Amino acid sequence: MKILVTGGAGFIASHIADAFINEGHSVTVVDNLSMGFEKNVNSKTKFVKADICDKSLIELFEKEKFDVVNHHAAQMDVRKSVADPTYDANTNIIGTINLLQHSIKTGVKKFMFASTGGAVYGEQNYFPADENHPMSPCSPYGISKLAVEKYLFFYKFQYDFNYTILRYANIYGPRQNSKGEAGVVAIFTTKLLTNEQPVINGTGKQTRDYVYVGDVVKANLLALNDDVCDIYNVGTGKETDVNELFHKLNNIIGSNKEEKHGPPAPGEQMRSVITSEKLFKKFNWKPSTTLDEGLKPTVEFFKKNMN
Repeated sequence: MKILVTGGAGFIASHIADAFINEGHSVTVVDNLSMGFEKNVNSKTKFVKADICDKSLIELFEKEKFDVVNHHAAQMDVRKSVADPTYDANTNIIGTINLLQHSIKTGVKKFMFASTGGAVYGEQNYFPADENHPMSPCSPYGISKLAVEKYLFFYKFQYDFNYTILRYANIYGPRQNSKGEAGVVAIFTTKLLTNEQPVINGTGKQTRDYVYVGDVVKANLLALNDDVCDIYNVGTGKETDVNELFHKLNNIIGSNKEEKHGPPAPGEQMRSVITSEKLFKKFNWKPSTTLDEGLKPTVEFFKKNMN
């Protein structure tokens, strides 16, 4: 198949593009390199530096006639979305609509969308959250992801357009970007390796569901040929608070830093954990990498790539 991977120079999507290449698919990567790096792009892909909001992308769609769009390009920082909701909406909503319009015009058969399994649910009513949990996003980021999910429903209703929505938990692993505010594993790891003091927001009791990037890649491969429009959580069902994560990384790296706490971050949820039982029942998918197992290669990656 001919697959377009947006955000394919970034953390998650570059791994997915690699996997598609390994499966024998023809892959084109579109990325504006605002958060991604060209070194992450597989040499066997066609790389196009462009923004998803660029209307001229229609020319690429018309030329390549993609079978599938795997859409990961996004403004993904919750705090930035709170500070600048307009920018968040322009990238995550308007940019995605741009891709959807191009997809409809050029006969794309399937649209895979990377949504969020934390931010769309908001402060949870029960734990872990399944796909039927009430959706009460408490940040513009979560709102924009949920809006795109609703637009996909519209495109299915209006054009019979096939889609798969994957609601991710907190993904970590090699290539995660430590610059910016998203990705606490990468941020803490980089600071500890450079003997800087990580700062934990608030009490550090806020929990997240940390899923290894390799497991997320497998979910994308399994969902690639799904012909039913559906939504799947992709997580571990296990909660880890920020304090515990800090100490795990501290121990792996061999640092002796103590906990240092700062003010709580605006828009940050207190607890977030999701169940992937639906994904397991459909594809027999389950996370194969524990947090302790996944943190070790993640730390090794940052050790080798410090500059």
